[in-house]
Amino acid sequence: MHINLTQKERLLLEDQKKHEEMCIEKYTSYASHAQDPQLQQLFREYAAQEKRHLDSINQLLSGKIPQMQQQGQTQTAPPQPQDRSMPGFGQGQASDAALCQDLLMTEKYVSSTYDTAIFEFTDPQARQVLNHIQKEEQQHGEGIFHYMQSRGMYKPQ
Repeated sequence: MHINLTQKERLLLEDQKKHEEMCIEKYTSYASHAQDPQLQQLFREYAAQEKRHLDSINQLLSGKIPQMQQQGQTQTAPPQPQDRSMPGFGQGQASDAALCQDLLMTEKYVSSTYDTAIFEFTDPQARQVLNHIQKEEQQHGEGIFHYMQSRGMYKPQ
């Protein structure tokens, strides 16, 4: 199916494209800098999902509705803590905490920008695609949150 985008829809998609490119860059880079192998794997999985998001955005920009796969449904469970009794952070854990904090803030922001785009789109199928991507962005944030919480890096007040 071919859709004609309004000028506003095209501009919103161009913004989302930049956001997805930044997410891919961060997850890929952070996977190589993370100390914990489980965190490295989580970041690699999210980078792959972000690449699929970028592909979907590019398809929308070309006027096509992408076929959505239910990638978020098969998301792996967050890694479990190695040792909850360790007080404080080791050098690697502090570094991993900083990477996670940055990506959690990034996911919060990116998810919120999808909210605006979803409400601005006229085509219901395009809205469904954007909603699907937003849901996966929220799942990324949830996965990072659970990772951090399980290691004492994030304690909700």
